[in-house]
Amino acid sequence: MNKRLDLSLAMPVGSPEAYQAAVASIPMLSAEEERELAERLRDHNDLDAARRLVLSHLRFVAYIARGFRGYGLPETDLIQEGTIGLMKAVKRFDPSLNVRLVSFAVHWIKAEIHEYVIRNWRIVKVATTKAQRKLFFNLRKNRARLGWMSQEEIETVARDLGVSTENVLEMEARLNAHDASFDPLMADQDGDGPAVAPVAYLTDQRADPAHMLEQSQWQEHN
Repeated sequence: MNKRLDLSLAMPVGSPEAYQAAVASIPMLSAEEERELAERLRDHNDLDAARRLVLSHLRFVAYIARGFRGYGLPETDLIQEGTIGLMKAVKRFDPSLNVRLVSFAVHWIKAEIHEYVIRNWRIVKVATTKAQRKLFFNLRKNRARLGWMSQEEIETVARDLGVSTENVLEMEARLNAHDASFDPLMADQDGDGPAVAPVAYLTDQRADPAHMLEQSQWQEHN
């Protein structure tokens, strides 16, 4: 007999602890119940079945999201992104493969959280390629465990991930860097030091708008 889920459950928007307590109260599904709901979704596009599958697995999203609290991002946002991954997994889940949904969904949950962390950890995106993303999360984990990495540890990471030591050192430098204001900064209190900011030395002299407009109009009339 199927356990009934309160489909009108309003998830709290307060503390992560309140949310976790709420999702922990939702009954878990047996393998038989899960397969029946997944078949209803697959064969009949039953949205009620999809919602029950999502609700019954929200506790796993909250658990995975807790592992990313060290990045300084709101845990509620991590949970929200992980839930998006869970919904994508539910949509793609095939009950005929004889695999539990939680095992299938872990990849999708982590993928969405990883993408959110990469987008929001710094103003400037620190990783864009697949290799850089693997480096980012592996270096963060190793640095939290070991502190500063030795040359041997850097070579081990490079070998395990199939990248060069230069790639590892470059990502290490990005992790150590800080966001800088593009606009001029205030000079020091004595007024002796100049205001230094990227806008002062990153100006592209090749793309002056006035000159480009002048060239464009000249070409149109010749």
